[in-house]
Amino acid sequence: MKGSKTAVLTTIAFIATGTMTATLLTLDRLHPPPLNATLSPEVIDRNNHLLRAFATKDGRWRLKTTLDDVDPRFVRMLVAYEDRRFWSHHGIDPLALMRAAGQFLANGRIVSGGSTLSMQLAKLIEPRTERSIGAKLRQLARAIQIERRLSKQEILELYLTLAPYGGNLEGVRAASLAWFGKEPRLMTIAEAALLVALPQLPEKRRPDRNQVGARAARDRVLERMAATGTIDAGEIVRASAESVPSTRRALPALAPHLANDAMRADPAVRVRKVTLDRKVQAGLENVAKAAAATLPPRTSVAMILADAATGEILGDVGSADYFDDSRWGWIDMTKIPRSPGSTLKPFIYGLALEDGLVAQETIIEDRPASFSGYRPQNFDMSYQGDVSIREALQLSLNVPAVRLLDAVGPTRLMVRFRRAGVDAQLPKGETPGLAIGLGGVGLTLRDLVQLYAGLANEGRVVRLGDGVGKEGHVELCEAPPSGLPAISPSRGEITPSQGFRTQSQTLQKERRGSCQPISPLEGEMPGKAEGGIAPPAFPQMHDPHPLLTPAATWAIADILSGVLPPKGSPRLGIAYKTGTSYGYRDAWSVGFDGRHVLGVWVGRADNAAVPGLTGYASAAPILFEAFAKSGLAIAPLPRPPAGTVRMSRAELPPGLRRFAPGSLVTASAREAAPEIVYPPEGSAVELMAGEGGEMSPLMLKLQGGRAPFRWLANGRPLPEPSRRRTTSWMPDGAGYSTLTVIDAAGRAASVGVWVK
Repeated sequence: MKGSKTAVLTTIAFIATGTMTATLLTLDRLHPPPLNATLSPEVIDRNNHLLRAFATKDGRWRLKTTLDDVDPRFVRMLVAYEDRRFWSHHGIDPLALMRAAGQFLANGRIVSGGSTLSMQLAKLIEPRTERSIGAKLRQLARAIQIERRLSKQEILELYLTLAPYGGNLEGVRAASLAWFGKEPRLMTIAEAALLVALPQLPEKRRPDRNQVGARAARDRVLERMAATGTIDAGEIVRASAESVPSTRRALPALAPHLANDAMRADPAVRVRKVTLDRKVQAGLENVAKAAAATLPPRTSVAMILADAATGEILGDVGSADYFDDSRWGWIDMTKIPRSPGSTLKPFIYGLALEDGLVAQETIIEDRPASFSGYRPQNFDMSYQGDVSIREALQLSLNVPAVRLLDAVGPTRLMVRFRRAGVDAQLPKGETPGLAIGLGGVGLTLRDLVQLYAGLANEGRVVRLGDGVGKEGHVELCEAPPSGLPAISPSRGEITPSQGFRTQSQTLQKERRGSCQPISPLEGEMPGKAEGGIAPPAFPQMHDPHPLLTPAATWAIADILSGVLPPKGSPRLGIAYKTGTSYGYRDAWSVGFDGRHVLGVWVGRADNAAVPGLTGYASAAPILFEAFAKSGLAIAPLPRPPAGTVRMSRAELPPGLRRFAPGSLVTASAREAAPEIVYPPEGSAVELMAGEGGEMSPLMLKLQGGRAPFRWLANGRPLPEPSRRRTTSWMPDGAGYSTLTVIDAAGRAASVGVWVK
């Protein structure tokens, strides 16, 4: 009988336990803990550093925090102070609860709550103001649910993300950035102790409102760490001597214009990665803000720094201060079309160099001139007379630039801009005219940086990314053979093997080019990456034409690198150009080294005039300061292309000693340009042995052109110029060689051959 009763009771207990378990599991499924907290959107740089965070819709700074984000000592201190048996219990610590109950009975008040970190997390995900037995039981149940769903590491990370730290700060990352101005992995022991103490009474212990209370709470944590041996005693002593912060810092808000663009591009993505470099961005913003303080009221500064090798934007400053309403700081002035002043002159000179119309040391007139009624004047209303091409560009003289633009054609210049992805804006109903060479066209700062990136990259077309969704790349183009003589002032460098011969040949040669884009981040595919971080997309655009030939590009860079820096600025080894728009509305300076290009705009967002504003005096000093403060090492400018020859001015072909567009055009119309007919382009020639076993020289033949002719092999001149259309050449040895011929008009032809 007794045995049967026991069996019945056992059965009832078993059924009851099973029923209770089933009930709890059902309730657990029906009422899961709300573990998906809304987190602050973030914009991070190319190295995953925070540029800007945005508050949640309920106004909280709640940054996702992982264990990797935090100094491990902080985690050890947190567990030792709040929940010593965290790693072993299952959400509830019975010993801690018994201790708390005993303290309550002994003191008549709550001394410690006995809450585990899991229980505290339960309270954070379901905040309740009441302190009752029922609330505590719900907390216990939620803690068990949390432990069933999350690992211990995940529980810690969620606590580190949601813990309160005063005001609208939630999570260790937001707290560390706001109270210490640093990421939590860089915290000191004293700072870590303060953040262990704050969540217990976040408002009462806020260090900006109660430094005494905050310090006392921190020191209690340090004392506990010393007692438990969690932290070395020597470190505790040093930490106790540190002060607590007295003010709350603003969270990072770098690149506000581009950060806004990033979040608008895909609002569903919480973390958006851009191509900026945080150190570069911070340096540029500091320079812009400091410069604006010295400028007239309402005058602002915008800058873009890009990697010319990839097209990626590394720094983007839309205004001197985004939050300065007096300067219309919210307007992104990198995107507003303005008159570029003289900044387009290098491209005019580049086309003239390509066409063989001029060399660096060609003489050109700077005297009053009329071009069908258009009478350009120099900025200072004076004229220099005869000057070299080098001097004319370095001094930014207007009349020589218009002379060259008249020769190469303004429409052709606009076509080159369009080739580079830049759509220059003309006044409504107007066609390209000579005024575009002096700023009579609308371009943005981004446009100018994109154009100058081509100068920094040996003439290749560089497509700037926007830093957000459209990524930059460089067009790998096969530059056409050409006839540009580019002369250095001191050593007389002439590069005849690069450049164009005639306009018709230009078009034929350019159509033969081929190129492909270089993706700046090899192997990365467009779309969303893991972890909700959206990388920029990579467009695949192909353009077979260079912006300028390598030789023309080198010649321009060589000239611009000789422009004196503004007063008080050191020589940095960069090439740069300035510009000032009509009416002193815009000041520009664009510079580049062998890898980077930086553009600076100074002016008013409302397009009002700023008396005395000039590119050289206002924008150039900012350019040099920004290069210096960017943290980037100056890369050497590109070396002269293969085939460069050293020549003095006197050795220039007669047709290149003085710019005379009329005679050149007439001659070009009457005479065919020189063309090497033997050996043909890309051929392999085998030298024959003559009498005595010595190798016989190779005969070179050309047709067309105007005598006399100068031949060059691998950049070195052959014997004296000849009026004959044949000559001989003895190669130095087997391998690839470049042969070039220049006629009296400065036109050139080149072929590459393999010698066996």
